[in-house]
Amino acid sequence: MRIGKQDDAFTAIATSDEHSITVRGHDLCRDLIGKIDFTDYFWLLVCGVRPTDKQTAAMDACLVAIAEHGLVPSVQAARMTLVAAPEAWQGAMAAGLLGMGTVVAGSSEVAGRYLAEVVAAGGDDAAAIASLKDLKAARKKVPGLGHPQHSGGDPRADRLLEIADELGVSGAHVAALRHLGRHAPDIMNRPLPINVSGAIPALILDAGWPLEALKAVPLLARAAGLAAHLYEESQRPIGFIMSHQADQAIAYDGKAAE
Repeated sequence: MRIGKQDDAFTAIATSDEHSITVRGHDLCRDLIGKIDFTDYFWLLVCGVRPTDKQTAAMDACLVAIAEHGLVPSVQAARMTLVAAPEAWQGAMAAGLLGMGTVVAGSSEVAGRYLAEVVAAGGDDAAAIASLKDLKAARKKVPGLGHPQHSGGDPRADRLLEIADELGVSGAHVAALRHLGRHAPDIMNRPLPINVSGAIPALILDAGWPLEALKAVPLLARAAGLAAHLYEESQRPIGFIMSHQADQAIAYDGKAAE
């Protein structure tokens, strides 16, 4: 990304005047409100074109798959922020989204970029095996594989890959992921099932979503889940309970007061 003076100061997303609002070449009130669902609108906003029916179905599946997974760290951060500042939903929502990094929730982007590298190297069994051996030698994890809870197989990933096949969009990224999933357990010497963070980018990239906008998918999805948790927190607060449980679970091992 260029830093400093830019010669071309333009945006192709939206503009407005006294009488209308234009979004990606469509009149917002005449063409979009009441005539397009939010998943299609999300695709239109990011990509500049309306999605096909298959692209909509693929995106819907990914958003539903990753929107909610219980009291994960980002949810705990959001709920404890709200209980401390009940007037600040925006702060609590931000706290949750800021906690979506390369380990939890935001890991779909890491896996997607890794899949793109394997595809660029050929995307076949040989490319998968070579990549896995490189990761093992470097003592690195395999993005998109393994799950601490779903060690026998991530059911969300299984369903997303089924949907990719059902929609007929399975392509190079789904194939590369399956090659990795087939060879990883033997090469890494441990169970490494395909997880949802691998299945989401495989499906959505093969459906035509841009790699550079991959992180937007779990961010949008988890925003919906966080909204549910924040509403529940406002009605049935557990933020201080979680804080108390942390105090009980973690022992102090620093110096004693003199």
